[in-house]
Amino acid sequence: MDRMGDGSHLLERGKHFGQQEELMTQRNQQMQSHAALSDKRIVVLGGSSGIGLAVAQQAVAQGATAIIASSNADRVRQAAAELEGKAEGHALDLSNERDIQNFFQKIGDFDHLVFTAGDTLQLSELVAMDLTKARRAFELRYWAALAAVKYASKSIRKGGSVVLTTGVAGQRPHKGWVIAASVCGTIEALTRALALELAPIRVNAVSPGVVRTNLWQNMTVAEREDMYEGVGKRLPVGRVGEPYDIAQAYLFLMQEGFSTGQTLVVDGGTVLV
Repeated sequence: MDRMGDGSHLLERGKHFGQQEELMTQRNQQMQSHAALSDKRIVVLGGSSGIGLAVAQQAVAQGATAIIASSNADRVRQAAAELEGKAEGHALDLSNERDIQNFFQKIGDFDHLVFTAGDTLQLSELVAMDLTKARRAFELRYWAALAAVKYASKSIRKGGSVVLTTGVAGQRPHKGWVIAASVCGTIEALTRALALELAPIRVNAVSPGVVRTNLWQNMTVAEREDMYEGVGKRLPVGRVGEPYDIAQAYLFLMQEGFSTGQTLVVDGGTVLV
């Protein structure tokens, strides 16, 4: 029988197209599941102000429920009120491991953990450095983040993720930034290690440049504004970051579903100049 009279190749081709269509359908479903945060529960530690609050606001705008926690009870209440009933607020001492453990036991299962908590930067030249204060710089930025991931990981639902926070000081340190650069570098290494340790939970980090937040509250208003203006003029984008700029990076890493062990730099071009 000649090939024109044999329908087997048409059947095989039909099977092939059917398999391709099924694969495309699965991919589209996966893309849709990661494309929105609707009905997801997002835990934001450090979510009462700055970048963390901006993450919570943008997640809620996409239909998620935010669970925000930080040490300042008044700011937590205010932030929860701003989110108009679409957020839970919890006062939480992130320096206390037992409190962190109890917090995650209490809130139940959720989809994504975001850690944006941070204190005022310890900036000092090495010869004048107070090593006791330098050690404390790791308490909130590293040890609290590690404890949070430890106790949160068992409650993160399938398809969920962790997004930590570092900073460009790890890649572009300045004189007097020994501790800040060390903390940032440690978080980047932690991110890669956790991505393997906790797989298939995805673990990533965001690395901001200079952003208008409470991070600089040890400076006077005039000093801060001078610093923002000076840094902004040197950057390719012509300004320093705003919390809503950086928040979009966290939402991207929660939604897209394929990155893990990565540090996403959002710095206005700081590492280039």
